[in-house]
Amino acid sequence: MRKLIGIFCLLIALFGCQLNQEKMSELVNDVHSFSKPAQVRVTHLNWQAKVDFKTKTIQAQADWQILYSKGDTLILDTKGLNIKEVKVDGKQPAFTLGNEDPILGQALHIPVNADSKIVRIIYTTSPTAEALQWLSAQQTADKQQPFLFTQSQAILARSWLPCQDSPGVRFTYEADVKVPAALMALMSASNPQQKSETGEYHFEMKQAIPSYLFALSVGDFAFKPISERSGIYAEPSVLDTAVWEFADLEKMIAGAESLYGAYAWERYDVLVLPPSFPFGGMENPRLTFATPTILAGDRSLTSLIAHELAHSWSGNLVTNATWSDFWLNEGFTVYFEHRIMEKLYGKDYSEMLAALSYADLQATITELTNSGMAEDTKLKLNLVNRNPDDGVTDIAYNKGYFFLRSIEEQFGREKFDVFLNDYFKDQAFKVMTTEAFIPYIRNYYQSKFKISLTDELFDKWIFTVGLPEDCPKPQSLAFEKVDQALNSWLTTNELPSKTTQEWTTHEWLHFLNNLPAGLSEEQMVRLDQLGKFTESDNAEILCAWLVQAVRYNYKPAYVKLESFLVNTGRRKFLSPIYQELLKTADGKQRAQAIYEKARPNYHFVATNTFDAMLKK
Repeated sequence: MRKLIGIFCLLIALFGCQLNQEKMSELVNDVHSFSKPAQVRVTHLNWQAKVDFKTKTIQAQADWQILYSKGDTLILDTKGLNIKEVKVDGKQPAFTLGNEDPILGQALHIPVNADSKIVRIIYTTSPTAEALQWLSAQQTADKQQPFLFTQSQAILARSWLPCQDSPGVRFTYEADVKVPAALMALMSASNPQQKSETGEYHFEMKQAIPSYLFALSVGDFAFKPISERSGIYAEPSVLDTAVWEFADLEKMIAGAESLYGAYAWERYDVLVLPPSFPFGGMENPRLTFATPTILAGDRSLTSLIAHELAHSWSGNLVTNATWSDFWLNEGFTVYFEHRIMEKLYGKDYSEMLAALSYADLQATITELTNSGMAEDTKLKLNLVNRNPDDGVTDIAYNKGYFFLRSIEEQFGREKFDVFLNDYFKDQAFKVMTTEAFIPYIRNYYQSKFKISLTDELFDKWIFTVGLPEDCPKPQSLAFEKVDQALNSWLTTNELPSKTTQEWTTHEWLHFLNNLPAGLSEEQMVRLDQLGKFTESDNAEILCAWLVQAVRYNYKPAYVKLESFLVNTGRRKFLSPIYQELLKTADGKQRAQAIYEKARPNYHFVATNTFDAMLKK
C-alpha cells in the first residue's frame, strides 16, 4: 500500500511541476531574486560536486534544464561563487555578472533562446560561502572527523549553487557527490544508509523543490531505522540517544497522515547535526536537519520534529511564493504541529505548547513595538530592500498559528480539517501568496459551508499590527498547577519534590518564565538548589535559567553561561541571553568578550544577527 501511495505522490509531484511550468506567466515577482522565471526558468538540475575540506570549498558542475517562454537571457542568482565556465548546449556564450548587492549577491546573465535546452555552469564556492559551515573534528561530538552542513533558507542557496533562488521556483534534481572516503554524504534526496568505500554518492530528488530546500551534509554518520520509511542519522556516539529520543517518529508520520493526507516524499529521516546548527530544525525534504539541543533525555522536546514533519505538507508541498508570505509556511506548520502533538499526547499537552507559543508571541510583539518595528508584527510583511531573515520571528510562526486557530474555533474544527485536506491536495507542489490565499479560503468556505469570511477577519489578523482582542487563549490545566506551585514558593520558599517530580520541560519553562521581578540573591540560590538549573543539560531550561541569572547577576551560573554561549549555535537560545546581557554596561562587556570566543563556532545565519546586535 505504501508503495502505491509513493507512486501516487510522485505522479502528483510530476503533474504539479508540469502544471507550474505551463503557467510561467503567473509566477510572482520576488524582490529577493534577480531571476525572471516567467521568461526562462530552470526545471531540473544535474549536479556533480567534490567536497574539499582542506580548502573549505565545493568544486561543482551544475547542468540546468531550462524552460523557455520569452526573452533572451537566463538569469541566475549567485553570491561569492567563482564562475569558471558557462556553456549552453555545448557552446560558450558571453555570460556576465551583474553588480554586487550585499544581500542579494550578483545576477548571472546567460544568453539563451527558444532552442536552448541545457545550461552548464562550472564553478567553485568561496571558503566563506554563507550557506556552508565547515567544522573541524574538535567541533563535532565524536571529535574524529570534520563536518559540513548547509543551510540554504532563506536566500543562501545562491552561495553554493547558481540558481533561481526564489521559493516560487521548483526543480527536480540528481547529484553525484565525492567526499573523503571516511565520510558519508547526505542530501535532501534519496540517501544511502551505509558509507561508500570510494566516498562517491549518487542522489535523486524526483519531487520538485525550491532552492531553499536544496541541502547537503558530510560527516562521520551512522544510521538506524525507526520504521520501514524513517530513521535517524547521527555521529556514532549520538546515534543511540537520538534513536531513543525519536522513538515515536513513525507514530508522528502516521498521525500526520491521518489528519491531512498521504506523506508525499517517500521517506522521512532525521539527521542530528553538531550544536552549531543555527536553528532547531530545517525541513529539508526526506531529511530533516535537527539540532542536538532537542536531545533532552525525556522526549519532551520532540514537538520540534513534529514541526519539521508538518512542513512536509505546509511549506514543502504548498510553499510561500515569496518571503513576505512566510507566515503561509510557518503559521500552518505550527498549527499542524500542535494537532500532531494533541493526537499523540493529548489536548492538555498540546495546550501547554500553545501557551508557551502565546507567551513567546506576546514577548516578540512587545519587543518589536518598543524597538520601532511594529510594522513587522503584521503577518504580511514588507521586506523590500531587507534581508528576508528579518521575517523569521514568532509573528510568522505563532501569530499565523493563532489566526488559523481562530478560524477553527469560530467555525468548527471539522470544517477546518476538511479545508486543510483539500488545500494541501489542491495546491500540492504549487506556491501561494497572501493575496491569493484570502480569496481561496473565502471561496472555499462559502461554496462548501455557506460561511462568509469577512474582510474584518483578514484585516485584523494579516494587515494590522499586534494581536486582535479576540485572539484564542490557550488553557492548560498543567500550567495552572505550576502557577499554584510558584505562588506557594513565593510564600514559603518551598517547592516540594512531590509537586515537581512529574513536571516536563514545558512546566519548568512556564515556571521560570513567570518568575516575579526583583528576586534576591538568596532566592536565586534557593531556586538553583531546588531545580539544579545551572547543572541542567536541557537546553530549553538552561536558556530560560541563564536569562534569569544575567538579570539578577547570579554569578554561580557565569561559567555555565559562557560555555553555553560558546558551544551552542541555535539562535533561539542565543538571542535572549545576549539581549539580556546588553541591558547593562558590565553585561555588554561580558557579551562582547564571550562573542569573540564563540563567533567561530556560529553559522552565518547566527553571526549575521549577532554582529549587528553587538555592534561588531
